[in-house]
Amino acid sequence: MNGLSFSEICCLFCCPPCPSKIAAKLAFLPPEATYSFQDLSESGKQALHLSEKAEWQYGQKELDLIEGFTTKSSKGNQIACMYIRCSPTARFTILFSHGNAVDLGQMSSFYVGLGTRINCNIFSYDYSGYGVSQGRPSEKNLYSDIDAAWQALRTKYGISPENIILYGQSIGTVPTVDLASRFECAGVILHSPLTSGMRVAFPDTKRTWCFDAFPSIEKVSKIVSPVLVIHGTEDEVIDFSHGLSIYERCPRTVDPLWVEGAGHNDVELYGQYLERLKQFIQQELAKPSKSISVV
Repeated sequence: MNGLSFSEICCLFCCPPCPSKIAAKLAFLPPEATYSFQDLSESGKQALHLSEKAEWQYGQKELDLIEGFTTKSSKGNQIACMYIRCSPTARFTILFSHGNAVDLGQMSSFYVGLGTRINCNIFSYDYSGYGVSQGRPSEKNLYSDIDAAWQALRTKYGISPENIILYGQSIGTVPTVDLASRFECAGVILHSPLTSGMRVAFPDTKRTWCFDAFPSIEKVSKIVSPVLVIHGTEDEVIDFSHGLSIYERCPRTVDPLWVEGAGHNDVELYGQYLERLKQFIQQELAKPSKSISVV
């Protein structure tokens, strides 16, 4: 999402532009896979094997908490999924859509640490073309990928929507917003969200064009679940103004977390990050509510 040269701008806006070209130009940087799934013939399950590039920070005990498998999206791609049983007393499971340039292997240590600290189980997946997920990254695939993950979480593990928290970080807020605008759940966390692809590439953009990619700003008003927005005030990739705009447009926001001085990749290092998540999950979402009806 760096600045574009004149020739790149011409490439974007000639012939004519379309969302998929903008998305591919601005967003997708899949790394070399840092993990694989290995079949366990005795049980029919798959074990997670991490490479050194995954930088695993725990031991075998924590690794045994992780179950890996693949599920097929509506686009026909096999999507890699990861379920981490972080806590036997967890009420909520977080469906986590990670940021760019990482895969499930690189995120696994973070997931274990996060889930343990906030008493939630974690379910995550890799986008098409990321990790061992099949296909190529695209905006349409993002939406079908998270749909496949949502269905797998509900059917394979029997998790009800009222016990699912959708968490999107950076580019992961795009599929998170799309899913949350169509299905009700316990809550939504938008971490460094973007309003649209054009507004990231060209900050002076004031409207959503028909060829814009990732138009989250046009979808958030349809989210009926409680929303927590988190953004660093010095974000150098997705400007803080995006978080503000998303917060102002969501109908059911709770108090946001604006992390003073934080950039795009270090919000988690600030103490108020975990404290705000705990408050949101353990207090603001913990109140008994009527069952959620999801089609």
